Amino acid sequence: MRPTFRNVAEMKPGEVGVISGFEDQHIGVKLMEMGCLPGSTIRFNFKAPLGDPVCVSILGYDLSIRLEEAAAISIIS
Repeated sequence: MRPTFRNVAEMKPGEVGVISGFEDQHIGVKLMEMGCLPGSTIRFNFKAPLGDPVCVSILGYDLSIRLEEAAAISIIS
């Protein structure tokens, strides 16, 4: 089975992926400061009722990020 490349905004609740990089360097730096490091496992928990923000788990804690930021996180699932 070949790995699938996509972004966190495309994930569904309960899905898990591995961060492979970032689409936007500026947002990527901010996300890395919050612990979203390439090679880390990220789990999509849920979307807010109106779809933005989203909640993900990474490195043992929950993180709420905007949909725009989630779309900038490339993953392998």
